Amino acid sequence: MKLDSKYFDKIRVRPARSGAAEPERTPVCAWDGCQEPGSHKAPRGRDHEGQYLHFCVDHVRLYNKSYNYFSGLGDDDIQKYLKDSLTGHRPTWTMGSNNSGGAMPSQKPSGRPRRWNGARPRDSFNLFGEGEAAPPPPRRKARTLEVKALTTLGLAENAGGEAIRVRYKALVKQYHPDANGGDRGSEDRLAEVIQAYKLLKASGFC
Repeated sequence: MKLDSKYFDKIRVRPARSGAAEPERTPVCAWDGCQEPGSHKAPRGRDHEGQYLHFCVDHVRLYNKSYNYFSGLGDDDIQKYLKDSLTGHRPTWTMGSNNSGGAMPSQKPSGRPRRWNGARPRDSFNLFGEGEAAPPPPRRKARTLEVKALTTLGLAENAGGEAIRVRYKALVKQYHPDANGGDRGSEDRLAEVIQAYKLLKASGFC
């Protein structure tokens, strides 16, 4: 194939230019009475996005100082514009709506709808606040260390969480040095009580 063929020239990524490119002409400054070259672009303003005015360096500084995109808008319109800018000025719809109040129309449901038999849904944990809450699951049997911790607190193996907390607070007040006039003779007993309570709390007993 001839490298200077007109067909070869058409499939070039960058076709050869026939002549030298003309230099770009710099527009005249758009400021009234100024004949300097307008080498600096400045936005025209609201409702003219993508359009620019050309100023010289001195007049573009003056233009930028007085430029206000929201010029002519009221406070309500400005607040609405700022709110819409959070979503990129794209339309939004109310969540959980089904083609009501301007909501986005939902897709056509597929399959046959289920019938409601009137039975109340199960709410084992009373999340909706109706009816009585289900009783808590039975506590597992205490292991050796847990039995020892309960004995340290002076409680039976089947003691509940509230009983453990009440007993722990009472023993801390009893053996704390501040309750004994600064006497530290009960510090070892206090440490045993605290360790036993931490063990029971970590095991889920209180």
